[in-house]
Amino acid sequence: MTETIIRLTDLRSDARYTTHSPQIPAQVRAATGHLEDALARPLHDLRISVTDRCNFRCVYCMPKDVFDKDYAFLPQSSLLSFEEIERAARLFVEHGVEKLRLTGGEPLLRKHIERLVEMLARLRTPSGKPLDITLTTNGSLLARRAQSLKDAGLTRVTVSLDSLDDTIFRQMNDVDFPVANVLEGIAEAQRVSLGPVKVNMVVKRGTNDSDIVPMARHFHGSGVVLRFIEYMDVGTSNGWRMNEVMPSANVIARLNEALPVEPLEPNYPGETAQRWQYRDGGGEVGVISSVTRAFCGTCSRARLSTEGKLYLCLFASAGYDLRTLLRNGASDAQISTVIGDIWHGRTDRYSALRTAATGLPEDAPPKVEMSYIGG
Repeated sequence: MTETIIRLTDLRSDARYTTHSPQIPAQVRAATGHLEDALARPLHDLRISVTDRCNFRCVYCMPKDVFDKDYAFLPQSSLLSFEEIERAARLFVEHGVEKLRLTGGEPLLRKHIERLVEMLARLRTPSGKPLDITLTTNGSLLARRAQSLKDAGLTRVTVSLDSLDDTIFRQMNDVDFPVANVLEGIAEAQRVSLGPVKVNMVVKRGTNDSDIVPMARHFHGSGVVLRFIEYMDVGTSNGWRMNEVMPSANVIARLNEALPVEPLEPNYPGETAQRWQYRDGGGEVGVISSVTRAFCGTCSRARLSTEGKLYLCLFASAGYDLRTLLRNGASDAQISTVIGDIWHGRTDRYSALRTAATGLPEDAPPKVEMSYIGG
């Protein structure tokens, strides 16, 4: 039996884990509605983590060994308020962001999140278009909240579901939560038109890869877009190993044997998923291949953490403190200029480097945890 070694690191206090403190610029510049980084990648999406808490303990994200009953989550005073989130989002929209995704942790644990959705739904792009406002959830609270989220202005929802087998699902969420309750939430999201509903399945070889075809069969023809995600080395607490990755090419090959598929064009430049459609007209599926087929070259996503740090990559080891600027009297124009300068200098491409070298040095800085920054 192979021993798994998990590095226990609290990134909020690790000396190697850098928080940049942007300075207020001497001169401010107006946003133009389009912002590119050093590799000519435009800013298009902002993912906002509204809580670092979750009611699941999924083994690949918040394993109990680390996130136990004594784990110190962020105090309420450290979290960005809804007003601060709305202000930051508005500034990002002025730079070209057209899509906002609320994440966590489990975002439905944040009290009164519908009020935040309402606030964000009132924002408009420089050309006057409404934003695409989405939310990623584990589905545990979705059945009772779907209607209120829709009424508040949420556009779509993505549900994380790693198995239809109740035994495997309970094992993976590690809190004995039944799969039937998540399926009820998905059905309710469809009923209130929070769609197309997307379902994300993280495939971990030897754990749940036997459920690839059953998942596809279950959602075939349902209108739900199922997406298979390669098990990723996000953070340092999940004990990630390359031999537990099921390459997306293998997933598609296995799927094609049971339900023949053919490729589709992306919906837009920078889309994370490679799209496929069933040849019999049963809808579409996707694969997200950040381990075996890096898509860093078109990444247009910025991430705002629960306590207001801006991260430029899902695998980042450093963030930029925007909360201090939001709270210390900096003007919108000053903060907007800071955001523009940060994105303009962005060179992050972790997946491409990891793909080229399969691994990074043992003394490399720890990466931010997915539960803190959002997926």
